[in-house]
Amino acid sequence: MQNESMEDIPQPASDSYSVGDRVQIYTGSGDPDARYHGVVCEIVEVLMDDLGTETGRATDGYSYILQDVETDEELPISFRHQDLVPAEGAQ
Repeated sequence: MQNESMEDIPQPASDSYSVGDRVQIYTGSGDPDARYHGVVCEIVEVLMDDLGTETGRATDGYSYILQDVETDEELPISFRHQDLVPAEGAQ
């Protein structure tokens, strides 16, 4: 049996996502929004703030308003870039 390595953990895209992109929410089990872990969504709005300037990572300044692709409902909270991974192949 092989140990899970960093390559096995889905990583956020290296660039910001765009409206219409499909993403999967990827949060840790201790995250307050863990109930959304694994949900596949479409990005409906891109928000920006200055967090990327503070951290030195440009993508940290992005958060997103999402719509669940199964229910067509907009999620009641936005998610930061680091909580989303590309949904290629995600069902």
